[in-house]
Amino acid sequence: MSDPKKASVAYVRQTILPEQAPPGTAIGMIGWIRANLFSGWFNTVLTLLSILAIYGLLSVILPWLFSPTWGAQSLDECREIIAATFAEGTSKACWGVIRDRWIQLLFGFYPSEMYWRPILAFILLGVALAPILFSERTPRKFLVVTALYPFVMPWLLWGGSIWVPVAVMAGFALAYAVLKYTGPRMGTLSSTLLAVAVALIWWLFLAMPVAGLVQSAIPLGLTPVVSRDFGGMMLSIIIGVVAIGFSLPIGIVLALGRKSDLLIVKALCVGFIEFIRGVPLITLLFVASVLLNIFLPPGTDFDIILRVIIMATVFASAYVAEVIRGGLAALPAGQYEAADALGLDYWRAQRLVIMPQALKISIPGIVSTFIGLFKDTTLVSIIGLLDPLGLSNAIRADSDWNGIVWELYSFIALMFFVFCFSMSRYSMYLERKLQTETR
Repeated sequence: MSDPKKASVAYVRQTILPEQAPPGTAIGMIGWIRANLFSGWFNTVLTLLSILAIYGLLSVILPWLFSPTWGAQSLDECREIIAATFAEGTSKACWGVIRDRWIQLLFGFYPSEMYWRPILAFILLGVALAPILFSERTPRKFLVVTALYPFVMPWLLWGGSIWVPVAVMAGFALAYAVLKYTGPRMGTLSSTLLAVAVALIWWLFLAMPVAGLVQSAIPLGLTPVVSRDFGGMMLSIIIGVVAIGFSLPIGIVLALGRKSDLLIVKALCVGFIEFIRGVPLITLLFVASVLLNIFLPPGTDFDIILRVIIMATVFASAYVAEVIRGGLAALPAGQYEAADALGLDYWRAQRLVIMPQALKISIPGIVSTFIGLFKDTTLVSIIGLLDPLGLSNAIRADSDWNGIVWELYSFIALMFFVFCFSMSRYSMYLERKLQTETR
């Protein structure tokens, strides 16, 4: 009889089996489909129902979209083309209206010989935003364009004397000089208040007369364009970009003010935020359009687009403040204690420790607010400004295109989708870039 210990040795493998590829049904597209769409009977039923719903929707939309009517000059001509190509009474899109009016949907009634100005302003917007949105990939010298763009953009779009934006920039230069000279002698708060007072005095009483004098001596400028000629997607971009750019810093200040220990500051910030959040945006736009001029001195020419931008900025700032306050509340108390332990004062602690983390947490909410604000720019059509929706009504009032609805709305929806989807994708990119937690 053999020894059982020696017999068991025959069942011990002396070599390692070679690696084998996983089954084809567990990896790749097939594996993903099995794991996510057909992992059980319930998911299988939902997947099949979803496929049927998508098929039913596309079977109606796609035949309507593909229509040989791009060259039509009127709705009647569209119907003739469709009747000649397909059966009588076939429902197809009339894309001739887009070919005929797409420039108007983009620029409104802006003078055609000056289209280069909004196009250049839009190109410079991309250059100005590049150092902010993609700082690691953009040369630092582009920051000069970023700093100058807020003054160049209004001059390009509205025209007029070039010395007006130069005079506005001079106000900031004066404020900086006052702050730098008086800061070591008067303290930060006093020197800041003095710098703001000097800048306001310059802008309110001296900037325009000085710009007029320089213009009379050295006449440089562009042909003026009135605000009523603005319209289309250009108007929505102007309002959206300016309101987004100003609402973020104002929202940060309001969020910090709401968490402040100073009673008056906290009460003012809370009152402002709660009042603005409790009022519909359309109400603020009516105030900007109708009531604001009543409280201004007689003869004051307050541009309607500027009034709308101010109200849109105020509205978005209140919502951004609440989003950022949520980010501040989400930070553990240890972060504040760590900033105190490092000996940082309040503003340095906010700039170096607290606010970067709070903004990172708040990115989804901030971007959602900005997307909502950009879409809400269509409300300006109610107060008479010709945004894309307002222009669609004007186009449909033309006898050639009377009855066109879905084609115009589809094109407008596509334009807004491109901008809003881009903001959403950048938000996701920024979240991945700032991801520091280990998984």
